Amino acid sequence: MNRRLHIVGYLAVIVFLAMLPMMLSVKYFLHLSILALIWVIISQGQNLIQGYTGYVSITQAGFMGIGAYCSSLLSLKLGISVWLTILATPLFAAVFAVIVGFPSLRVKGHYFAIMTLAYNMVIFIVLLNFSQLTNGEAGLSGIQPPPGSEGGLFDFNNRVVYYYFVLIAAVLATCLAALIVHSRVGKILIAIRQNEDLVGAAGITAWKYKLFAFVISAAFAGFAGALYAHYQRFINPEIFSVAQSLDAILAVILGGSGTIMGPVIGAFTVVFLPEYLRFADSLRLIIYGLILVLVTIFMPRGIIYVLQSLLSRVVSFFKPKETISTT
Repeated sequence: MNRRLHIVGYLAVIVFLAMLPMMLSVKYFLHLSILALIWVIISQGQNLIQGYTGYVSITQAGFMGIGAYCSSLLSLKLGISVWLTILATPLFAAVFAVIVGFPSLRVKGHYFAIMTLAYNMVIFIVLLNFSQLTNGEAGLSGIQPPPGSEGGLFDFNNRVVYYYFVLIAAVLATCLAALIVHSRVGKILIAIRQNEDLVGAAGITAWKYKLFAFVISAAFAGFAGALYAHYQRFINPEIFSVAQSLDAILAVILGGSGTIMGPVIGAFTVVFLPEYLRFADSLRLIIYGLILVLVTIFMPRGIIYVLQSLLSRVVSFFKPKETISTT
């Protein structure tokens, strides 16, 4: 029964997101929805390493920057098709993740988090100072969207078309994350989170599986970075700072760590909530921080568990009660 409810819930979310552009009368909200879907991809990757493996990585924005700059530079400088550059970005981010992840995942706990924080800072500094290639703080402009039929069904200059393109990408990324989680690899990742020493005692080389989760999370972030760059058509290093990596961590925590739908809810929360608080002007960040603290305290398992609890109560309320007949 629970499995059926989960499937129905997933389908309902997909249908809702597919109909969302028709329900939005303000174009700015469509823009935020595209950004939120890009953050869904980033958060799903973060969830694999953080929610399922139990290792906090603070470098998702750095991997996102690698994907964004690689795709943009390849298309701008070398004239390579945008479709090819977007498809290649997960590979670039994954290769970098293998290089830095191999030594990093030999350490545990806070040491790993500190090392990934350092990687994000290094990536940010390189993007900022290697101005001959990245144009430094001025950033890259003139980035083109994927080619398509102008004014037609595949006109990626149209925000609605790009929304559906990113929606498909987010659904595929979520499905891939679900396949990994429900596979043998996913079960080992969960076992590592629960008791890594026991996994090692069982003869399983834990660091290989941790590296796998880290590399996949980097590939997700690199892919999302490419989608972001070709949507915004301008990027600079500021977008890929440590603050954005912390937003990815928050999205997983707020939505529900170690769940498939949690990162989806969390991604929309971290994108939309600050915008809805703009009315508070200078108090916006204080209110935002207070909300995050309260949610963490009173919803430690994330928003998804609260919604699941409410849904199960509604189902149990309408479920026919069994009566015991006496003769």
